[in-house]
Order: sequence, then C-alpha cells, then structure tokens
Amino acid sequence: MAFTGPAEDRLAIRELLDAYADAVCQADAVAWAATWAEDSTWEMPDYPEFGTISGKDTIVATWKAAMAQYPGVLFIATPGSIVIDGDEATVRSYTSEVFDDKITGKTTRDRGCYDDRIVKRDGRWLFKRRRFKKLHRE
Repeated sequence: MAFTGPAEDRLAIRELLDAYADAVCQADAVAWAATWAEDSTWEMPDYPEFGTISGKDTIVATWKAAMAQYPGVLFIATPGSIVIDGDEATVRSYTSEVFDDKITGKTTRDRGCYDDRIVKRDGRWLFKRRRFKKLHRE
C-alpha cells in the first residue's frame, strides 16, 4: 500500500488518527467517541478478553472501563499507508503507548499496528473497523 487519494482527504484522515491519539492521552471519552462511526467494530485478537466489539456505544463503554486501569497513557499513532477509494479508505498505522498499570504499578511500553477501514460520512472521516495487532511489549 501507499499514500493515494486526494491530499485533503489524506490530511483529514491523518487528523483523525491524531485526534484519536490526543483523546487517548487526554482520557477524553467524548473526543475519542467522536472518531468512530455508529456501526463500527473494534477487533483486538491479541487481547481475548476484548475480542471483537461491535457498535460505537459498546466500543466507548469498553474503552472507558479499560482506561480506568491505565491513568496517564501516552499514545502516538504514525500512519504507514492511506489508500482512499471514494468515501472509503484503507489505513495502516503504527502505535506506541506508554502507561502505568494501576493494578501492578508497572510501566508498560506497547507497540502495535492498526489495520483500519475508514468511511467518510457527512463530510467527516470516521473509523468503521479498527483491527489492532500487538507487535512488541516491554
């Protein structure tokens, strides 16, 4: 894959990734929820306790519960590819997270990859499907 499609859409998708990352760092559930389509899915096969979550409301509720265990998360997302086809896009991004586990007190550093389907609705790009794969944990 590469970076293809109108520059203004590629920029808007990059801003979607950045808004998602900022919402994680700020623990802002409202801003984080605003990045998802209503009929979205979030897949995390490396985390069987979550598996596949369907529907924006369920996704946001799951995220809120998870974030309560990890105060002070630093989350960075870097796009690896953005391929736009009309009002849909296929996106791959790499993530780097640092967080303290509230239960164990340990600091964890995770690196991962999201494979996404993104849709443009009412002029806004939103996550339709996010599939996360863990690449490295320290």
